[in-house]
Amino acid sequence: MLPTEEFLALMGGPEDAVRLDTACLLIAAHARTPTEATGVVSRGIEELDGLAESCPGPRLDDLRRHLFDSLGFTGDRRHYDDPRNSYLDEVLARRTGIPITLSVVTMEVGRRLGLGLTGVGMPGHFLVGVGDGRYLDAFDGGRLLDAAGCRHRFSELAGVDAPWSPELLRPTGPFAIVARVLANLRQLFATTQDLRGLDWVLRLRLGIPGVPNRERVERASVLAALGRYDEAAGELERLARAEETDATAAPRGASRHPSGGVASADDTAAALRSQAARLRARLN
Repeated sequence: MLPTEEFLALMGGPEDAVRLDTACLLIAAHARTPTEATGVVSRGIEELDGLAESCPGPRLDDLRRHLFDSLGFTGDRRHYDDPRNSYLDEVLARRTGIPITLSVVTMEVGRRLGLGLTGVGMPGHFLVGVGDGRYLDAFDGGRLLDAAGCRHRFSELAGVDAPWSPELLRPTGPFAIVARVLANLRQLFATTQDLRGLDWVLRLRLGIPGVPNRERVERASVLAALGRYDEAAGELERLARAEETDATAAPRGASRHPSGGVASADDTAAALRSQAARLRARLN
């Protein structure tokens, strides 16, 4: 299957069957040419296997020394917004990344060693839960934190007045982790007006359970800006059908996008269908 099809099939299955290494490498494959994309997943899996095999021991301290001291995995503080920091194959090759992708490396190598590590989606700074109330900061050289240390880190990023709750340290499942990786890319591509990048990022996000269906409005905006009016209309029609049948549709509110809005989030299903019809009329 093509990377998009394989990713969507993976997200369409049970969450406990999702392997983060495969999901994140499939995301990375989208940043490659079709020829290059073919081997991204297999090479990344081999690299992670090799990192585990070369680890001097199976304990957490062995893993920390191996990844962060011997191999030098570290956070990219100079070029944090470089999209390569969100591509797992690039993170493995360059040994630098952002908190979430470095955490995925740590969790996936740890899984191969038999360690029970979990993702912790603390707002603003992703961590790895290592048990016994401790958390590993993969962006900061594998530093271990207790709950108080996590709260301090949160306050540094969000401000001292930002509300804190121990709930922010709850484990995060694979669907949410993968959606967050894509959310980082979504923000980067929106900032740089990379519409083609936004297109595939939004398409992947819309295949993840729990991602708001309203993101179809944003993807329709992108597709229309790219001149793909029929596909844009299809997204609006899918959203219209969902709004007609789903009583728990996302809260309504204004929706804008750097490419120019196709529709706003407070449109009714009928209005969405009308917008879709106007888009299709542009094909004539």
